Amino acid sequence: MRNDFTNKAVLITGGTKGIGLATGLAFARNGAHLYLTHRWSSADEDEVRGKFAAIGALEPAIIEADVSVDEETDALLEIIKKDHDCIEVFISNVSVVQPASGVESYRKRSMLKSIEYSAWPFVSYLQHMKKAFAKLPRYVVGLSSDGADNYFAHYEYVSTSKIVMETLCRYLTYHLRDEDIRLNILRTRNVLTDAVDEIFGPNYVKFMAERAGEEYFLYPEEIGNAVLALCSGMLDALNGQMILVDKGMAFADTVSRTLENELERGQ
Repeated sequence: MRNDFTNKAVLITGGTKGIGLATGLAFARNGAHLYLTHRWSSADEDEVRGKFAAIGALEPAIIEADVSVDEETDALLEIIKKDHDCIEVFISNVSVVQPASGVESYRKRSMLKSIEYSAWPFVSYLQHMKKAFAKLPRYVVGLSSDGADNYFAHYEYVSTSKIVMETLCRYLTYHLRDEDIRLNILRTRNVLTDAVDEIFGPNYVKFMAERAGEEYFLYPEEIGNAVLALCSGMLDALNGQMILVDKGMAFADTVSRTLENELERGQ
C-alpha cells in the first residue's frame, strides 16, 4: 500500500451495510477515519461500531444524511470539517431501488428519483466539498453495475441511473484534468447483499446459484478491497475508467454454461 490513510477522512454514502460497510472496513483496517451515511434511521449504529471495534479500527462517524437534500449534505461536511481539512476519499454508493415491471409500469417520477439518488450525488457532493473545503478529494469512486450490458428483471431504473453516473464521471474527469483528483467507476456483478433480494425477490439467489454456480455471485468484501486498491496510489494512472469486478465470470454467463451445470448435477 503506497498511500497512508492514517486518520484520513473517507466518506461513504450508504456506508452502514452491504458494499458500503465492507468498503469502510477495508479502509479502516488501513487507519482511515470513516464517515458513513444512512437515511431514515436505516442503520443499527451499535452493530456497525461493533464491526469496527472488532478489527481495532477508529470508531466511525455514523451520520443520517439524505444524499438528495443539499442542507443535509452541507451539515455532513461541517461535521467532517471539525476534524479534517479535506476529504481524502469519497465513495458514492447510494442506490435507490425503484423496481419496474414492463413498459406500462414506467413512470418519469420513478426514473428521476433513481437518478437523483443513484447518479447525481456523484456530482453534487463534489460541488459541496469544493465549497466547504476549497479542494476536492484525491479519490472518488462510484459504485455501478453491469446492468447496462445485461438484462436483469425489474432493473431498468437502476441501470439507467448508473449509466448517467458513468457518463458524468467521464465528463468530470475531463473538466477536472488539472486537479489532483482521480475519478473512477466500479461496475459489479450481483453482490450478496440485502439489495439483491429487494430487487429480484427471495428466490433469486438460490435459483442463480443452482443454474449458474455459486461463483456467479460476489461478496461485499471483494468489492471493498477493489475500491481500496483503486485508492492505494498503485493505480493512479486509472482515471475516468469503468472497471468491471466480476472474477472473470461474465465470460461464462451463457446458456451453454447453464446446461453444463445441470449436467454436472445429473439433471
